[in-house]
Amino acid sequence: MHDTSRPPDARAGRFAFPALILANLMLAFGPWMVRLADVGPIAAGFWRLALAAPFLLLLARPGLRAPAAPSAGLIVIIGFGGLFFAADLAAWHVGIHLTKLANATLFGNCSSFLLMLYGFLVLRRLPGRVQALALLCAGAGAALLLGSSYEMSPRNFRGDLFALLAGLFYAVYLVIIDRARRTMAPMPVLAVATIAGAVPLLLFSAAAGETIVPSDWTPLILLAAGSQLIGQGFLVYAVGHLSPVVVGLALLTQPAATAVIGWFAYGERLGPADALGAVLIAAALVLIRLPDRR
Repeated sequence: MHDTSRPPDARAGRFAFPALILANLMLAFGPWMVRLADVGPIAAGFWRLALAAPFLLLLARPGLRAPAAPSAGLIVIIGFGGLFFAADLAAWHVGIHLTKLANATLFGNCSSFLLMLYGFLVLRRLPGRVQALALLCAGAGAALLLGSSYEMSPRNFRGDLFALLAGLFYAVYLVIIDRARRTMAPMPVLAVATIAGAVPLLLFSAAAGETIVPSDWTPLILLAAGSQLIGQGFLVYAVGHLSPVVVGLALLTQPAATAVIGWFAYGERLGPADALGAVLIAAALVLIRLPDRR
């Protein structure tokens, strides 16, 4: 599905779709690292950003210097997006500890469908037949993938709400990043958003009385490297070259990857419904990449 809101740059964006898939696979490891970390959930979000920030600043330096430096207004907008990203991480990480991993994944990925809706608003048209079929496959795949392990109960209710709130915050963050990437390179965008989000996460974790300094740095280093440097790095790059509809649909690969991680890490066996759900999501990704003839 082509994005008519951006000038064509096939050469620069030829790796965007593979990068998007890799980004989501790396991001799927995040909840596992959050559970393994021996700090509070919000503090884990702070370290994810704080440990990645120096490397992102180093990579972003050429894009932040004159004459390529962005305007002050754009920096403020991206910083505002970073605050939504911080809110997303705080709510998401808290939700991971209060509900089942499958529940957190289901509600946290409501951003997928919100971003796809935004994408069609940007394109100012309804989805065509092939795109509609892709969306149906994606929705059915996500439902099948999570249906066998999802559990609605009062015990999970608070965690479910936190995960749902996180998905809403993440959708706003991605919309802001989408707008910024139209005129700005990926690394400066991610560096500014990361720095803007780190400080409030530290303040939130301190206010919540969480353990902030870990005794084992390994999960946090893996979280920062995998989720922020690689995952968000490739995601922000891809956002500049692909339609929000494609980006939103690709976010649904995270539940599929999370199911596999749960299989290896926690012995959660995958049934036929899980396998069929993963196949439907893969089919949706193929369909959404077919040329739009309208």
